[in-house]
Amino acid sequence: MKITVKDVMSSQIVAVRREATFKEMAAALREHRISGFPVIDDDGKVIGVVSEADLLALRHGEHKKADGLVAGDLMTHPAVTVRPDDSVEHAGRMMYSLLVKRLPVVDAGGYLVGIVSRSDLLASFDRPDQEILAEIADDVIAGRFGLDPALVRVSVTDGVVILAGHPDAILGDELADAIRHVRGVVAVRDEFGYPPAESSFVPGLYI
Repeated sequence: MKITVKDVMSSQIVAVRREATFKEMAAALREHRISGFPVIDDDGKVIGVVSEADLLALRHGEHKKADGLVAGDLMTHPAVTVRPDDSVEHAGRMMYSLLVKRLPVVDAGGYLVGIVSRSDLLASFDRPDQEILAEIADDVIAGRFGLDPALVRVSVTDGVVILAGHPDAILGDELADAIRHVRGVVAVRDEFGYPPAESSFVPGLYI
């Protein structure tokens, strides 16, 4: 069963508007014990994200400057977001690659509908590596692609899959993409040894 973002996201949303002041944002972070929040416009659409790191980037000696700043000045934009029907694997890979702790969840119109954090995803990624490996070998490599699992070397550590072997380029790409959708997979490292691309260059022949 595919677990999606809407299955794990929180609908208890702490967001700020573009004109929220530095002090208001700092107070909200302390009160709700969160590491950041989305910035929304007057219609409720996400236009950016302000993190605890953004606020801390202002040095202690810049209090006067901080007092004059608002969310619109500090936010990262455009915001990186996910949709409710995105897989948790997709959300996890985004957090993993972008080094962020939470992502706003928006609907097709860009309106904020929830927040998904690393802790929200932990349950869906809490799957033993051996179980992930077995599904890759039995259901994906042997089942879907009809290959001998012994021809593809696979290792799984903390949900990160490493692939090795010598498939052709098209098959290798398709296999890696299929494995990315296995439940519990955080990331896939493609270390296949692809054959060199054929060249139409003929030594000594010039046009």
